[in-house]
Amino acid sequence: MNREPAVAHQFYPGDPATLQKTLDRLIPAATVKQKGLAVISPHAGYIYSGGVAGETFAAVEIPQDIVVMGPNHHGYGASVALMQKGAWNMPLGEVTINTVLAQHLLAQSALIETDSLAHRFEHSLEVQVPFLQYFRPDMTLTPIVISHLSFKSCQEIGEALALAIEKYGKPVLIVASSDMSHYESRESATAKDSQAMEQITALNPEGLYNTVLGKRISMCGIMPATIALIAALRLGATQAKLIRYTDSGETSGDTNQVVGYAGFVIS
Repeated sequence: MNREPAVAHQFYPGDPATLQKTLDRLIPAATVKQKGLAVISPHAGYIYSGGVAGETFAAVEIPQDIVVMGPNHHGYGASVALMQKGAWNMPLGEVTINTVLAQHLLAQSALIETDSLAHRFEHSLEVQVPFLQYFRPDMTLTPIVISHLSFKSCQEIGEALALAIEKYGKPVLIVASSDMSHYESRESATAKDSQAMEQITALNPEGLYNTVLGKRISMCGIMPATIALIAALRLGATQAKLIRYTDSGETSGDTNQVVGYAGFVIS
């Protein structure tokens, strides 16, 4: 099956020419790129978080094959929902699902299920794709929507993802889609998000998981970020670099109720 865009014309321009110009504006030119195993990127409307996403993807070498994991905002489908085949019809062109990598993933863990329903309305993965297409029009996509999981389950999926990538045998970039604190004052959001970001830069997935849940930090993509860290460590990661942190108040002017946005490259 082919998936149609759920949030084109809402979170980002649905017209190809307008989208291309928007990406040209959001993505810095001539940045030094590093090889990366994973990135963490925000998924709000481009007017709010597109600058952080653009800077983050510009800072890393993007291979053809990409796994994108995002949180399940709607509650549909399996807890760990992998779209196994078909394509995504996007404004910048069709993106093919990587069925080979998907099969490797399914073989590694029974927690991962084939499920397209979870993807139908979910925006957290979709908003990442135009940025990736900007650099790799030939990209393949392995999309996973994730609900709340125990740390033990995150660990199993992270290790399964690393094993699947090793078996696949070609470079793969893992993208974890997450915003940070939601609808708190800038002061409160920054204080809470700093604690979570410290755990990411320390390459401490369990510390990140426990900090976010224990301190009730409303980081919606905590599961994808935790899984991405576990997989990256298994694949040899030695550092996580914060590219940029900001919040929605930078655009809206309202610092009483902000959403935080962070971009990381893990290598």
